Amino acid sequence: MSEEVKFLPIQEAAALVAAIQEEEDIHRQNKQILTVYNHENRELCWFDFEELQEAVGPVGKDQQKEAIQDYILKHIPDWALDI
Repeated sequence: MSEEVKFLPIQEAAALVAAIQEEEDIHRQNKQILTVYNHENRELCWFDFEELQEAVGPVGKDQQKEAIQDYILKHIPDWALDI
C-alpha cells in the first residue's frame, strides 16, 4: 500500500522552483519530460509532457505554457523540500 502524495502550497512551490526545463526522456525515445529544478540547480522532480497535456486539458496554444507551469506548481510533492 503506497502513501498518498502531499503537495506543497503553490506559494511555497513557487519559491522553491527556479526552472522548468523541457528535456528528452533518456529511458524512452521520442518522449519529452519537464524537469523541475530548485535554486541550487538540483532536480526536484519531473513530469511526462504527454500526461501533463492530458491533465491540463485543451487550452489555446498561447495559454499552454502558463497552464502547464501552473499545474506543475500545484503538484510539487512535499518531499521536494528534502532535496
